[in-house]
Amino acid sequence: MMDLFTPHPTDNLLPYDGKVNDFGVVIKDSDTLYQTLLHELPWQTDIVTLFGKTHITKRQIVWMGDEGLSYQYSGHTRQAVSWTKSVFHVKQLVEQQLASIGIFVTFNSCLLNYYPSGSEGMGYHADDEKELGSQPIIAALSLGATRKFVFKHKKNRHENKPVKVELYLESGQLIVMHGETQSHWKHTITKTKTVSEGRISLTFRRMILDDKN
Repeated sequence: MMDLFTPHPTDNLLPYDGKVNDFGVVIKDSDTLYQTLLHELPWQTDIVTLFGKTHITKRQIVWMGDEGLSYQYSGHTRQAVSWTKSVFHVKQLVEQQLASIGIFVTFNSCLLNYYPSGSEGMGYHADDEKELGSQPIIAALSLGATRKFVFKHKKNRHENKPVKVELYLESGQLIVMHGETQSHWKHTITKTKTVSEGRISLTFRRMILDDKN
């Protein structure tokens, strides 16, 4: 039976100050893709420096993209590794999905995160680095365990307006954040003790190139 309350890809999931679209599950054989990426990619622990302290996370990352791209966040610079055939294929599929609702973009990079279990998450943050521009288009594909994804408005109080939006992202599900989303909202992957399986997220971005790239 069709769920009458399932959002359409053109529906905006945010109540104001940004745009988020949910395409639902776009990868049918997501388990196979999950296993492929888990075993073929050069995963490395992430190094994050916050308030002068450096932390090594259990969450692992791969920064992938066009030749010569670099990306700086949390006090560290990453050099992109070359596209693998499988991730490049997913990139093209994601671009086609976005084009179907009038969002035309060619991504030149992807940050992949591997969460071994629900004990690993990502704190509230916005993808608002200067290399992404003022209104970046960021497409996020989830693989593996279903995890809770929460948007929180950057203002502590917003009179008579909701300040949080919660989603449960399942394997193969695609969302896109665009417009003023990164300027006004932060997002997080919450930790949970009820999930023992792993999750991989692919966040496709378009870096703004300068003379150094």
